[in-house]
Amino acid sequence: MEENRNSFSGSLGFVLAAAGSAVGLGNIWRFPYLAARDGGGIFLMTYIVLAITFGFTLLITEVAIGRRSQQGPLTAYKFFNKRWSFIGYLSFVVPFIIYPYYCVIGGWVLKYMCTYVSFNSKEVVADGAFGSFISGQWTPLLYTIVFASLCFVIVYRGVEKGIEKFSRIIMPLLIVLVLFICLYSLTISHTDANGVTRTGIDGAIIYLVPNFEGVTFKRFLMIVLDATGQLFYSLSIAMGIMVAYGSYMRRDVNLGKAVDRIEIFDTIIAVLAGLMIIPAVYVFMGTEGMSQGSGLMFVVLPKVFHSLGVFGAILGAAFFVMVLFAAITSAVSILEACVSSLIDRFGWSRTKSVFLIGGIGMVLSFIVCKGYNDLYFEYVLPNGTKGQILDIFDYISNNILMPFLAICTCVLIGWVVKPNLLVGEMRLNGYKFRRKTLYVVMLKYVVPIMLIVLLLGCFGLY
Repeated sequence: MEENRNSFSGSLGFVLAAAGSAVGLGNIWRFPYLAARDGGGIFLMTYIVLAITFGFTLLITEVAIGRRSQQGPLTAYKFFNKRWSFIGYLSFVVPFIIYPYYCVIGGWVLKYMCTYVSFNSKEVVADGAFGSFISGQWTPLLYTIVFASLCFVIVYRGVEKGIEKFSRIIMPLLIVLVLFICLYSLTISHTDANGVTRTGIDGAIIYLVPNFEGVTFKRFLMIVLDATGQLFYSLSIAMGIMVAYGSYMRRDVNLGKAVDRIEIFDTIIAVLAGLMIIPAVYVFMGTEGMSQGSGLMFVVLPKVFHSLGVFGAILGAAFFVMVLFAAITSAVSILEACVSSLIDRFGWSRTKSVFLIGGIGMVLSFIVCKGYNDLYFEYVLPNGTKGQILDIFDYISNNILMPFLAICTCVLIGWVVKPNLLVGEMRLNGYKFRRKTLYVVMLKYVVPIMLIVLLLGCFGLY
């Protein structure tokens, strides 16, 4: 273990780095699609309620585990109970699986950003352009290497000089870009071939106002599960990340207040992401365009930007620069979760740990890239969807391991070592923890039940 453990310089450094991890592709890519599909305002209200209950419980638990143990995710859980050390291994495996395919997606974002910055956006607008790009032999690999190398350099420089410094620069820029694109999306309008005029304000209303039409109890339950699953993406829960970042938090920082700020920041960015994307897509493609799912960012939005002419190219460049910033901050945190584990478990230097994880991650990223050409195959996942290598990695990590890891964490802290141990960490230095009762009830009863239901759904059992 490093003699002088890395740490963030203070509360702001921790919040910006943790928020940078939380504000990733899940917010910008997945959140708007789910909101559009799940009744707009209904999904938003459900998500916000769950964020301040379900999400808060898991997030503050993981940060407190990290700070209390002063260990990376691989060894942190052993600090509390040796018999439950297997949770640490899960906390290492999850980011280890996620990092390679996240770098591949980050490479896609980098490619689109470079295309727009060089004013060559026509290249990505043509029908089938995205499919042709990701199935290429060498171009996706090249962009993946560049993206992974950026993450490597940031993590190699350490916590304060690398991760925190990068977050302090990038996060304010990201906020400015998000606000700029949001405001512009609300001002645009378009009249289609049938003479129907749609405005950005109309799209915002569809996004923000609850639509209860056709919402049965079963449908509402699915919306709740969608919002619950989204919280894992949005808050970087059950990936080992918040345990690692918590271990770098100084003892004089108000843990509860810092977590509140992360939640607020992340939720605002997620909501604004919807205001960036949904109004613009609705204006030019109606409600049909809003249901494109994962194709929204790489297929639908380029067509929207193209429809706006020269300014659309500028807007597209700003958008993909912003997405790249978000992707890098998240990928850096995923890599750091693995690196900190090796440093604490084996006493290795940061250099050795970064080179090992970065090198293995690069090889696995190549395999994921090849899953769209030489290694292409389709596999039917338990939820009935067909997937390639990237989808399999994503399903195993996000749909199976992360809910299971979170369940185990709730049992360990809620029933084995008891919540008061971490409550004491939250009250360190005399700070108040006003949500103790809510925290204990959620941790011991509500969250585990919700996670079990979510896990059963991932296996297609209902």
